[in-house]
Amino acid sequence: MPFKFAYSSLWWQTPDLEVVLRQMKEAGWAGWEVRQSLDWLGSAKRVKTISDRAGVPVAVVCGTGIALDGNTEMKERNKRRIDFAAEVGADTFMFMGAGRPRGRPTSDAEINALAELSDEFAEYAAQYRLDVCYHIHTSTTIDSREEWEKLMRAMKKSQLCIDVSHSAFWGYDPARAIRDFRDRLVYVHLQDYKGYRFVELGEGGLLDFAAVMRTLEEIGYNRWITVCPSSTDLPDDEKMRRDRAYLRRLGY
Repeated sequence: MPFKFAYSSLWWQTPDLEVVLRQMKEAGWAGWEVRQSLDWLGSAKRVKTISDRAGVPVAVVCGTGIALDGNTEMKERNKRRIDFAAEVGADTFMFMGAGRPRGRPTSDAEINALAELSDEFAEYAAQYRLDVCYHIHTSTTIDSREEWEKLMRAMKKSQLCIDVSHSAFWGYDPARAIRDFRDRLVYVHLQDYKGYRFVELGEGGLLDFAAVMRTLEEIGYNRWITVCPSSTDLPDDEKMRRDRAYLRRLGY
Protein backbone atom coordinates (compact mmCIF):
# COMPACT_ATOMS: atom_id res chain seq x y z
CA MET A 1 0.00 0.00 0.00
CA PRO A 2 1.20 3.58 -0.55
CA PHE A 3 2.39 5.42 2.54
CA LYS A 4 2.84 9.14 3.18
CA PHE A 5 6.54 9.70 3.87
CA ALA A 6 7.84 12.90 5.47
CA TYR A 7 11.30 14.03 6.53
CA SER A 8 12.14 15.66 9.86
CA SER A 9 13.93 19.00 10.18
CA LEU A 10 15.39 17.74 13.48
CA TRP A 11 18.93 19.17 13.15
CA TRP A 12 18.14 22.41 11.32
CA GLN A 13 18.01 25.40 13.61
CA THR A 14 17.84 28.18 10.99
CA PRO A 15 17.22 26.54 7.60
CA ASP A 16 16.62 28.28 4.30
CA LEU A 17 13.21 26.74 3.72
CA GLU A 18 13.20 27.44 0.00
CA VAL A 19 16.38 25.40 -0.40
CA VAL A 20 15.78 22.49 1.96
CA LEU A 21 12.19 21.91 0.90
CA ARG A 22 13.24 21.85 -2.75
CA GLN A 23 15.86 19.23 -1.82
CA MET A 24 13.20 17.22 0.02
CA LYS A 25 10.94 17.25 -3.01
CA GLU A 26 13.75 16.21 -5.33
CA ALA A 27 14.66 13.33 -3.00
CA GLY A 28 11.07 12.07 -3.06
CA TRP A 29 9.62 13.16 0.28
CA ALA A 30 5.94 14.12 0.42
CA GLY A 31 5.93 16.25 3.59
CA TRP A 32 8.07 17.61 6.41
CA GLU A 33 8.14 17.80 10.19
CA VAL A 34 8.58 21.27 11.74
CA ARG A 35 11.01 21.62 14.65
CA GLN A 36 12.19 25.23 14.41
CA SER A 37 11.42 28.26 16.55
CA LEU A 38 8.44 30.29 15.42
CA ASP A 39 10.70 33.36 15.62
CA TRP A 40 12.74 31.89 12.77
CA LEU A 41 9.87 30.39 10.77
CA GLY A 42 7.68 33.46 10.80
CA SER A 43 3.95 33.33 10.24
CA ALA A 44 1.98 30.21 9.44
CA LYS A 45 0.95 31.89 6.17
CA ARG A 46 4.62 32.29 5.19
CA VAL A 47 5.52 28.68 6.01
CA LYS A 48 2.45 27.29 4.27
CA THR A 49 3.12 29.38 1.17
CA ILE A 50 6.73 28.18 0.92
CA SER A 51 5.75 24.58 1.65
CA ASP A 52 2.93 24.56 -0.90
CA ARG A 53 5.17 26.15 -3.53
CA ALA A 54 7.76 23.42 -2.97
CA GLY A 55 5.08 20.72 -3.04
CA VAL A 56 6.10 19.51 0.44
CA PRO A 57 3.35 20.34 2.95
CA VAL A 58 3.83 20.43 6.70
CA ALA A 59 2.98 17.00 8.10
CA VAL A 60 3.57 17.59 11.81
CA VAL A 61 4.60 20.43 14.13
CA CYS A 62 6.61 19.55 17.24
CA GLY A 63 6.31 20.97 20.73
CA THR A 64 9.13 22.38 22.80
CA GLY A 65 10.44 22.81 26.34
CA ILE A 66 8.13 20.43 28.21
CA ALA A 67 8.02 20.59 32.03
CA LEU A 68 5.80 18.84 34.57
CA ASP A 69 5.48 21.66 37.09
CA GLY A 70 2.34 23.22 35.66
CA ASN A 71 4.41 26.05 34.17
CA THR A 72 1.99 28.46 32.50
CA GLU A 73 4.59 29.92 30.11
CA MET A 74 5.55 26.44 28.89
CA LYS A 75 1.91 25.57 28.24
CA GLU A 76 1.22 28.82 26.41
CA ARG A 77 4.30 28.48 24.20
CA ASN A 78 3.17 25.01 23.17
CA LYS A 79 -0.39 26.15 22.61
CA ARG A 80 0.94 28.80 20.21
CA ARG A 81 2.65 25.98 18.35
CA ILE A 82 -0.65 24.11 18.28
CA ASP A 83 -2.26 27.23 16.79
CA PHE A 84 0.55 27.33 14.24
CA ALA A 85 0.08 23.63 13.41
CA ALA A 86 -3.60 24.17 12.72
CA GLU A 87 -2.93 27.22 10.53
CA VAL A 88 -0.36 25.45 8.34
CA GLY A 89 -2.69 22.47 7.92
CA ALA A 90 -0.57 19.95 9.82
CA ASP A 91 -1.96 16.52 10.54
CA THR A 92 -0.72 16.33 14.13
CA PHE A 93 1.01 18.22 16.94
CA MET A 94 3.71 16.07 18.56
CA PHE A 95 5.65 16.49 21.79
CA MET A 96 7.99 14.50 24.02
CA GLY A 97 8.33 14.19 27.77
CA ALA A 98 10.27 16.37 30.18
CA GLY A 99 13.84 15.69 31.27
CA ARG A 100 14.51 12.42 33.05
CA PRO A 101 14.77 12.70 36.86
CA ARG A 102 18.36 12.40 38.04
CA GLY A 103 19.39 9.48 40.18
CA ARG A 104 15.95 7.90 40.55
CA PRO A 105 13.14 6.35 38.53
CA THR A 106 10.23 8.42 37.29
CA SER A 107 7.44 8.36 39.87
CA ASP A 108 3.84 7.42 39.15
CA ALA A 109 2.93 11.02 40.07
CA GLU A 110 5.24 12.32 37.33
CA ILE A 111 3.80 9.89 34.80
CA ASN A 112 0.31 11.04 35.74
CA ALA A 113 1.39 14.70 35.44
CA LEU A 114 2.67 14.00 31.92
CA ALA A 115 -0.61 12.29 31.04
CA GLU A 116 -2.57 15.29 32.34
CA LEU A 117 -0.42 17.68 30.32
CA SER A 118 -0.87 15.52 27.23
CA ASP A 119 -4.61 15.57 27.62
CA GLU A 120 -4.66 19.32 28.25
CA PHE A 121 -2.89 19.84 24.93
CA ALA A 122 -5.31 17.44 23.25
CA GLU A 123 -8.29 19.33 24.66
CA TYR A 124 -6.88 22.61 23.39
CA ALA A 125 -6.16 21.18 19.93
CA ALA A 126 -9.67 19.72 19.67
CA GLN A 127 -11.01 23.15 18.66
CA TYR A 128 -9.06 22.69 15.42
CA ARG A 129 -9.84 18.98 15.06
CA LEU A 130 -6.10 18.49 15.34
CA ASP A 131 -4.61 15.37 16.91
CA VAL A 132 -1.97 15.63 19.64
CA CYS A 133 0.46 12.75 20.03
CA TYR A 134 3.08 11.83 22.61
CA HIS A 135 6.43 10.80 21.10
CA ILE A 136 8.21 8.02 23.01
CA HIS A 137 11.86 8.89 23.58
CA THR A 138 14.67 7.61 25.77
CA SER A 139 16.14 9.81 28.51
CA THR A 140 12.86 11.63 29.08
CA THR A 141 10.09 11.19 31.65
CA ILE A 142 9.18 7.87 30.07
CA ASP A 143 12.23 5.65 29.58
CA SER A 144 11.11 2.03 29.67
CA ARG A 145 8.40 -0.22 28.34
CA GLU A 146 6.80 -0.39 31.79
CA GLU A 147 6.61 3.40 32.10
CA TRP A 148 5.29 3.68 28.54
CA GLU A 149 2.48 1.26 29.30
CA LYS A 150 1.60 3.19 32.49
CA LEU A 151 1.45 6.44 30.52
CA MET A 152 -0.84 4.94 27.90
CA ARG A 153 -3.26 3.82 30.62
CA ALA A 154 -3.24 7.27 32.22
CA MET A 155 -3.40 9.32 29.02
CA LYS A 156 -7.02 9.47 27.85
CA LYS A 157 -7.23 12.06 25.05
CA SER A 158 -3.78 12.35 23.54
CA GLN A 159 -2.63 9.89 20.90
CA LEU A 160 0.72 8.24 20.20
CA CYS A 161 3.82 8.56 18.04
CA ILE A 162 5.98 5.45 18.03
CA ASP A 163 9.62 6.02 17.22
CA VAL A 164 10.72 2.50 16.30
CA SER A 165 14.32 3.07 17.40
CA HIS A 166 13.35 4.05 20.94
CA SER A 167 10.95 1.14 21.20
CA ALA A 168 13.84 -1.13 20.19
CA PHE A 169 16.13 0.52 22.77
CA TRP A 170 13.65 -0.59 25.45
CA GLY A 171 13.63 -4.17 24.19
CA TYR A 172 10.05 -3.78 22.95
CA ASP A 173 9.87 -5.18 19.42
CA PRO A 174 8.62 -2.26 17.29
CA ALA A 175 6.30 -4.42 15.22
CA ARG A 176 4.75 -5.76 18.43
CA ALA A 177 4.42 -2.23 19.86
CA ILE A 178 2.67 -1.07 16.68
CA ARG A 179 0.14 -3.89 17.01
CA ASP A 180 -0.32 -3.32 20.75
CA PHE A 181 -1.03 0.40 20.34
CA ARG A 182 -2.67 0.39 16.92
CA ASP A 183 -5.80 2.07 18.25
CA ARG A 184 -3.81 5.12 19.50
CA LEU A 185 -1.19 5.31 16.76
CA VAL A 186 -1.37 8.48 14.64
CA TYR A 187 2.29 9.07 13.79
CA VAL A 188 5.44 6.99 13.21
CA HIS A 189 9.15 7.89 13.34
CA LEU A 190 11.81 5.80 11.61
CA GLN A 191 15.43 6.01 12.79
CA ASP A 192 18.40 3.65 12.79
CA TYR A 193 21.30 3.53 15.25
CA LYS A 194 24.80 2.08 15.28
CA GLY A 195 27.40 2.14 18.02
CA TYR A 196 27.07 5.64 19.39
CA ARG A 197 24.99 7.63 16.93
CA PHE A 198 22.00 7.62 14.62
CA VAL A 199 22.79 6.57 11.06
CA GLU A 200 21.00 6.32 7.73
CA LEU A 201 18.19 3.79 7.54
CA GLY A 202 19.42 0.23 7.10
CA GLU A 203 23.00 1.02 8.11
CA GLY A 204 22.67 0.39 11.83
CA GLY A 205 21.09 -3.04 12.12
CA LEU A 206 19.08 -1.88 15.14
CA LEU A 207 15.78 -3.36 13.94
CA ASP A 208 13.93 -4.98 11.05
CA PHE A 209 12.46 -2.09 9.08
CA ALA A 210 10.82 -4.42 6.57
CA ALA A 211 8.88 -6.07 9.42
CA VAL A 212 7.86 -2.63 10.72
CA MET A 213 6.51 -1.62 7.31
CA ARG A 214 4.67 -4.93 6.86
CA THR A 215 3.05 -4.46 10.26
CA LEU A 216 1.90 -0.95 9.36
CA GLU A 217 0.36 -2.42 6.21
CA GLU A 218 -1.33 -5.17 8.22
CA ILE A 219 -3.04 -2.71 10.58
CA GLY A 220 -4.09 -0.43 7.74
CA TYR A 221 -2.05 2.53 8.97
CA ASN A 222 -2.64 5.57 6.74
CA ARG A 223 -1.11 8.55 8.58
CA TRP A 224 2.32 10.14 8.16
CA ILE A 225 5.58 8.20 8.54
CA THR A 226 8.58 10.46 9.13
CA VAL A 227 12.26 9.65 8.84
CA CYS A 228 14.57 11.45 11.26
CA PRO A 229 17.97 12.35 9.78
CA SER A 230 21.12 10.74 11.06
CA SER A 231 23.76 12.47 13.15
CA THR A 232 26.46 11.54 10.60
CA ASP A 233 28.53 14.14 8.76
CA LEU A 234 26.87 13.60 5.38
CA PRO A 235 25.36 16.66 3.67
CA ASP A 236 21.66 17.07 4.40
CA ASP A 237 20.56 16.48 0.81
CA GLU A 238 22.60 13.27 0.68
CA LYS A 239 20.93 12.01 3.87
CA MET A 240 17.51 12.71 2.33
CA ARG A 241 18.38 10.77 -0.83
CA ARG A 242 19.88 7.79 0.99
CA ASP A 243 16.96 7.36 3.39
CA ARG A 244 14.38 7.63 0.61
CA ALA A 245 16.35 5.18 -1.55
CA TYR A 246 16.39 2.67 1.31
CA LEU A 247 12.61 2.78 1.65
CA ARG A 248 12.27 2.30 -2.10
CA ARG A 249 14.47 -0.80 -1.86
CA LEU A 250 12.00 -2.14 0.69
CA GLY A 251 9.25 -1.57 -1.85
CA TYR A 252 7.83 1.73 -0.52
